[in-house]
Amino acid sequence: MHAQIVLFDGFDPLDVIAPYEVLHAGGIASGGQVSVGLVSAEGPREVVSGAGGLVLRATAALDPARAGLILVPGAAGRIGEPGEAADHDAGAGQRQQDASIPVLLRRTLTTELPALLTAAMDDPEVIVGTVCGGSLVLAMAGLLKGRHATTHHLGLDMLDAAGVHAVRARVVDDGDLVTGAGVTSGLDLALHLLEREVGPQIAHAVEELFAHERRGTVWRHQGPAPAAL
Repeated sequence: MHAQIVLFDGFDPLDVIAPYEVLHAGGIASGGQVSVGLVSAEGPREVVSGAGGLVLRATAALDPARAGLILVPGAAGRIGEPGEAADHDAGAGQRQQDASIPVLLRRTLTTELPALLTAAMDDPEVIVGTVCGGSLVLAMAGLLKGRHATTHHLGLDMLDAAGVHAVRARVVDDGDLVTGAGVTSGLDLALHLLEREVGPQIAHAVEELFAHERRGTVWRHQGPAPAAL
């Protein structure tokens, strides 16, 4: 499994680094069955995060036709309001550092990323994963209607408004769509995908390496619905 982790201007570093390290370690533990790289819609470039100007480098363009995993992070910035408008009078660097999370997420819709993600979600050989606000990027692009997904608890209403079956769970497995909730859920999401796609022994070895025990039950739309508790 090759994993492409997407960088966009204003991304949240932990949404990227946590699954990157888990999947990279999974590749080592499995003898090369997993590989991972950082990509962007625009191709190789330095990408500035929304957390203090931290920069990571995308080494390739996102390839929606490449089998494997495409992982979309959320953004880092002020909490802000869903309807907040971008400040176009400020300089580019200031706009990015001062922007709210909803503004940063909406800016992705003006790039090639939505079209690339649309192609990826139409490909049965591609799994699309998200961490935190990454699912909101897909939802705002109209790609999650009728699907089950999660996001940071502050964004669940936005998922609902986009026609998504929002689930209050740490990781939601909807087949070729796997979504994580808050920022640190990237660890659990990546470990779940390692277990699902490569095997539980590999996932357990990585879990032990990072001294991290997964939290919560992975939610799936299977089995009987629970009665009121």
